[in-house]
Amino acid sequence: MNAIAQNKSITDTIQYVGVDDKEIRLFESQYIVPNGVSYNSYVILDDKNVVMDSVDLRAEKEWFANLETVLGEKEPDYIVVSHVEPDHSGSLQKFMEKYPHTKLVCNAKTLAMLSQFFTMPADMESVIVKEGDELVLGKHTLTFIMAPMVHWPEVMVTYEKTEKVLFSADGFGKFGALDTEEDWACEARRYYFNIVGKYGMQVQALLKKAAALDIRTICPLHGPVLSENLEYYIGKYQIWSSYEPEDEGVLIAIASIHGHTKQAAQKLAELLRSKGVEKVAVADLARDDMAEAIEDAFRYDRLVVAAATYDTGVFPCMDSFLTRLKSKNFQKRTVGIIENGSWAPMAGKVMKERLMEMKEVTILEPVVSIKSALDETSAKQLEELAQALA
Repeated sequence: MNAIAQNKSITDTIQYVGVDDKEIRLFESQYIVPNGVSYNSYVILDDKNVVMDSVDLRAEKEWFANLETVLGEKEPDYIVVSHVEPDHSGSLQKFMEKYPHTKLVCNAKTLAMLSQFFTMPADMESVIVKEGDELVLGKHTLTFIMAPMVHWPEVMVTYEKTEKVLFSADGFGKFGALDTEEDWACEARRYYFNIVGKYGMQVQALLKKAAALDIRTICPLHGPVLSENLEYYIGKYQIWSSYEPEDEGVLIAIASIHGHTKQAAQKLAELLRSKGVEKVAVADLARDDMAEAIEDAFRYDRLVVAAATYDTGVFPCMDSFLTRLKSKNFQKRTVGIIENGSWAPMAGKVMKERLMEMKEVTILEPVVSIKSALDETSAKQLEELAQALA
């Protein structure tokens, strides 16, 4: 594995020891990551030295090299486990074998879950923490804040009081290696809605706790360290976790077999633009990145689902899209429907029923019903739908 190590100082006493993974193609075996991903880990140097999380097993060799560079001959006194998921704890067992006198700092749920993944040393010492507990390292003091279901039940974040640093676990993370220059919001949004999106209420609870803290730096477990314009990043999380639209615009999500449904959807996009809708995104669910389509569905205030009938239901990629939307708590949106069926059209009925299971979704009329290809009747319906969406 050809991971790329990243060494840099967060402050004079907090060092980054994480690793960029440029070879990974599918994060969590499902999300395309064209620019890779970073596995972030940090070391706080003080009277007592602490490692903040480990890394995926894929990056183990580079991580240990980074640790040795920062620690030298010293053995860490503590390792804090914020989140058990293997991309953050994969190297933990070998870490405890290498540094057997290091104390594991975690909450009770974390300790129980670790035993499901690893066989930890029998003589391992643990410091079990709960909400508000503190650990004094010398000049630094760590405060532990529980963040259940953001996005696993054992998650906690850690606030360092002296330098006012929030170690935010998966919060404020993004896809993309650290050596990639790209817009933060795009890949952070795709990361958020596809991984954390279901748990908006829990994210809101964590943001409420964070609002009481004086935070100058956010150190996530994926993506860049954030130290400027924190109001921007926190504001994005407020919008995303409340399920409010971020932008006015329309996503047209297409599930087309032979291209006729796609042609109708593209015609709708042209109509919308001609009516002054500035932001119109089009996603071919059979070919484009499904995670990006989910991202855009949450980003914009309007959605159109356009699908062919298939086996008396709906074409499979649309079925997958709707399933994912529901699982991520899609809500507070206006939705238009385009169906196609050469005989016994059912896609519109199926999609409407699925959408009605979601919260605060307004379904527009008419449902555009195409028989194989656009004709005068369905073209008129398409114009009426465009008018309703505009």
